[in-house]
Amino acid sequence: MTDLRVAVLCSLPARREIGCLLARVGWQVHEYARLAEIDAASRWDAAVLECSPEAEDSGLALARQIRMHNGRARIVVIARQGSEELAVEALRLGAAEYLRFPLDLERLVCAVGEASSPVLAASSAATDGTAAIVGETPAMTSIKQFLPRVAACESNVLILGETGTGKEMIAEHIHRLGPRRRKPFVCVNCSAIPDSLLESELFGYEKGAFTGAVSGRDGKLMQSHGGTLFFDEIGDMSPLAQAKILRAIESKEVCRLGGNRPTRVDLRLIAATNRDLESLIREDRFRPDLYFRLNVARIELPALRARPSDIPLLISYFVRYYNRVFGAAVERFEGEALQIMRDYPWPGNVRELKNVVEIAFLNLRPEDRVVRHLPEQVLSTWRKWSASPADERGELISVLQSTEWNISAAARKLEWSRMTMYRKLAKYKITPERGAAAKKSAVEGRG
Repeated sequence: MTDLRVAVLCSLPARREIGCLLARVGWQVHEYARLAEIDAASRWDAAVLECSPEAEDSGLALARQIRMHNGRARIVVIARQGSEELAVEALRLGAAEYLRFPLDLERLVCAVGEASSPVLAASSAATDGTAAIVGETPAMTSIKQFLPRVAACESNVLILGETGTGKEMIAEHIHRLGPRRRKPFVCVNCSAIPDSLLESELFGYEKGAFTGAVSGRDGKLMQSHGGTLFFDEIGDMSPLAQAKILRAIESKEVCRLGGNRPTRVDLRLIAATNRDLESLIREDRFRPDLYFRLNVARIELPALRARPSDIPLLISYFVRYYNRVFGAAVERFEGEALQIMRDYPWPGNVRELKNVVEIAFLNLRPEDRVVRHLPEQVLSTWRKWSASPADERGELISVLQSTEWNISAAARKLEWSRMTMYRKLAKYKITPERGAAAKKSAVEGRG
């Protein structure tokens, strides 16, 4: 590896740990306890800086100095009590990576090591499923800690989350971590299989079972024998399919279409959906017995708008990824582009964010090192979201009052999704609890 010169400005325990780690890699490490000890004009290849809003010797101050004297130095910022504002300020100052304690040491080494090449190296975060689960909010940290325990057992798994939150990625991650990782991982898109093809797709068929069946074929259940079967969007599965799948799960046997001899099947079942299964059960559209079979190890993925402090981390991750894909050397998003990406509600979640970064890379010139402007097709979406009728808040309150502050009923009346409804409530600072309290007061007054 290139013999990098790395400055480390951290509190004592972290400084020793980081210094020893980077020295073992073979780099020249210079440890500092205070900002005054450092000559910012030195030609550092990289700097690891601890930042704290309360500290006088803030790493952000050194980041500013290094950026003034050495624009090519790679800056990695770490924080014990980070905040979204701190992360954004670090990125604006040119930090290439923002990490929080407790540190992911492998990710730290990768972040510093990318200073060794003008074209950013492909870190494990761009290729390894473990690192690809990006996020340091309490919800994401809890999920990452829970996944190894889930993977080690054989329990059925139910993954819940909006479209684009990464449900299939989590399912694959569980499979790769578990004892079945050398066996198949088979995905079934439940919304794409019509009932007419259900049995042949899931259970397979014998030769001559129907016109065109010139040979026998295993269905998805047998294809996943020994491995994992992933039912994506199981909330869209038809009642007929639910009944047949439940029977197969309970008996652990599969009988091909046109056959009369059942075959034992050994598989692990993971299911995911963006639907509210409890509501579907109340509407008699989802079998409660199937739900209870699936809902053993439950993982709820948060929407991206619910974890905005992870947005800079995800942008950094996808910048590294697309640098490798496109052979580019982009360092960061900055200015208005970064601000828009921070404020946008991301209805398509992480998938939409990834697409926006890819579009930005497609529109860059070869010599560009930063992204300052988002493509027009992205900006037009942003403008549509930002533009709201002047009386929208009043209309929203009126509809809520007409539905007695029933969020679901109001969303249906406005022809909005529940996600849009909650976003508008936050935007206009409308608190449903206050509405419910007003409703209760009115009822008591009439009484």
